Amino acid sequence: MRRFEKFSGIVAPLDRANVDTDQIIPKQFLKAVDRRGLAAGLFHDWRFKPDGLEVEGFVLNRPQWRNAAILVSRENFGCGSSREHAVWALEDFGFRAVIAVSFADIFRINCLRNGLLPIVLSPQEVQAIFDAVEIGDGYSLQVDLERQTVADRREWLARFEIDPYDKRRLLEGLDDVALTLSEEQAIAAYERSHPPPYPG
Repeated sequence: MRRFEKFSGIVAPLDRANVDTDQIIPKQFLKAVDRRGLAAGLFHDWRFKPDGLEVEGFVLNRPQWRNAAILVSRENFGCGSSREHAVWALEDFGFRAVIAVSFADIFRINCLRNGLLPIVLSPQEVQAIFDAVEIGDGYSLQVDLERQTVADRREWLARFEIDPYDKRRLLEGLDDVALTLSEEQAIAAYERSHPPPYPG
């Protein structure tokens, strides 16, 4: 998992509540075991017509948001089944963070384990972002995980909370395996002091 560093990115507005994981990545794309290429299935049933042509009005099909790095949505983002592919698809598309009023717990955990930052802001702060996006194309935000802030160029700023353990994992790029390996010396010391009961 790559380290999460401070970055600025275009904000794409997905003005919907209760976006579930089957909408984020439909079931036919769950056969893949490789994270690469899943961007093609991201919001597939919203992005494409049955004949495969793009739905013109959908946000990610509009030129100004094709390269967005931040997605903003409403309440209960990522509800539904616990498919990790939903996070992989968002990352493969290019998103580094998702801002919402609330997240489904399993989706939030999957984000943190895979390097995608879920940012919870108040309904008023989320609305302020939607309002700013409406003003003109190219609205961007700077995400600073170290300071736990989201800010724009107009001096608007919001602070978000994150568990210190999750923050460390993201800042240092530690997935579950890397986190275990970081304690390799302590594990080895424990094993030396506790010989196996049945040596063989």
